[in-house]
Amino acid sequence: MTLSPAFLDVLMSYSWKGNIRELRNVIERAVILADGPTLLPESLPLDVQSSANTITSSASDLETVEKKHIAQIMHYTHGNKAKTARLLGIGLSTLYRKIEQYQLITTTAILISAAKAIYCC
Repeated sequence: MTLSPAFLDVLMSYSWKGNIRELRNVIERAVILADGPTLLPESLPLDVQSSANTITSSASDLETVEKKHIAQIMHYTHGNKAKTARLLGIGLSTLYRKIEQYQLITTTAILISAAKAIYCC
């Protein structure tokens, strides 16, 4: 996994209020959300991205970004809601509310079924 210069610029420009664990958690999430072998600023949480004014117009709708983020983490955890909630840093009841709000259960179930079909047999 490599880091793009833009990714490093965003990390450097963010005012880290927490300790090194905060940075480690942000990078871990970015690795999980990365679409390829290179970490890009789009993989970072919105608060980190916004500190460097790198939010694109397509990512400006917070609900769309949140829905996509939750769906990606649920896909990564193969539908394990407890693990998803832990990685997102939210309570399990909040995750269930978001799943219902964004109607993610159908989308996630389809993705998990497809993944199982591909890797099975």
